[in-house]
Amino acid sequence: MARTVDELRNDIRVAVGRYERVESTAFTKEMLAALCEEVGYDIGTGSLPSKPQMRAGILWKLGELETDDPDEAPRAFRKGELQAIADSLDA
Repeated sequence: MARTVDELRNDIRVAVGRYERVESTAFTKEMLAALCEEVGYDIGTGSLPSKPQMRAGILWKLGELETDDPDEAPRAFRKGELQAIADSLDA
């Protein structure tokens, strides 16, 4: 049976060493930063980039986008994107 969006998010959280969440929420900037590190997208040091920048970078590293342009990822990950991320992490 297919996993729900909430299950996928929690599987991804666990795969990058974060904690599962009971309530349904999109990823925080800190979670996105951990995911960037896991997929090899360099976000530099200091303050965190915007959420769209990190989402685009993650999807770019996974081959889901052609560039890491934040305009290509202005919203929370969709189910198919979450599935691609989970698959890449074997989550």
